[in-house]
Amino acid sequence: MRRMTKSRPQVFVTRAIAPEAIAKLRKQAIVEVWPHDTPPPYSELTRRARNVDALLTMVTDRIDAPLIAAAPKLRVISNLAVGLDNIDIAAATAAGIAVGHTPGVLTEATADLAFALLMAAARRIAEGDREVRAGKWQTWGPAVLLGRDVFGATLGIIGWGKIGRAMGRRSLGFNMRVLYTTRSAKDDQSIAGAKRVSMKQLLQQSDFVSIHVPLTAQTKHLIGAKELALMKPGAILINTARGAVIDQRALYRSLRAGHLGGAGLDVSDPEPMASADPLLKLPDLVITPHIGSATHTTRNKMADIATDNIIEVLEGRRPRFCANPEVMLRNPACG
Repeated sequence: MRRMTKSRPQVFVTRAIAPEAIAKLRKQAIVEVWPHDTPPPYSELTRRARNVDALLTMVTDRIDAPLIAAAPKLRVISNLAVGLDNIDIAAATAAGIAVGHTPGVLTEATADLAFALLMAAARRIAEGDREVRAGKWQTWGPAVLLGRDVFGATLGIIGWGKIGRAMGRRSLGFNMRVLYTTRSAKDDQSIAGAKRVSMKQLLQQSDFVSIHVPLTAQTKHLIGAKELALMKPGAILINTARGAVIDQRALYRSLRAGHLGGAGLDVSDPEPMASADPLLKLPDLVITPHIGSATHTTRNKMADIATDNIIEVLEGRRPRFCANPEVMLRNPACG
């Protein structure tokens, strides 16, 4: 890890977060917060990174090897997220920079939204809302906006981490059968009746498929045309992980052809989704703007952890939530 400077450390925060967290950080450092609602452009972020000891970043900020190479003082990057696909961790580790994140605290909020998307897509809630607002609601009818049953259906969960298991727990109140896949050698079967199966079995047997995996080279386009074709006719796909886990063109074709019964997305590739994207013209798509962790309590907890990650490094201690702990071990003062 790079040695601490004698001057007061400087921190750049790429978007406004909880005021209490910023106030805590200002007791330890000179803090500058990007004042706009949209992310700082990459060139501006690179310029700001050159002279700071710490960056508090969002998932929308690209922290790649060139930016890291241009930041000689940088000692810690703390991401306000559990995922880290926006950061080149290998480059940060090679440069002696600790990378922090905020795991755990967003589990329940994200699972809540995933199940909300499942319900909204199954019962065509967004479509109904649009029809009422457009003045198209004429009367009750026996065939109006028929949806899919959730109670007693089969839920397939791709990724059996904390959020995947939280999604499984929510399904128990709906008497759902739970199937899951995981690449982990460790297998937590704490959800009553949950069964580990192959990806093929999960896709073929599930009425709803919910994705809860990180974005890596192995999971990019994990769900493409082949996988969508394996899904049951009328099945519904939910994604609150990362947009690039799904091949969106293939998803569009499957929805347009009527093979899938619907989809609920909180993420897209790219983000934000272009207003002209053909997916947005499909009535059986429910989409939200990456708000899985967007509750007051959760975002405040995330901000608190993200600032603590920075403060711990500035004080020469090991961050509690460090994605590359090996970089800390190189400096005895941080151990």
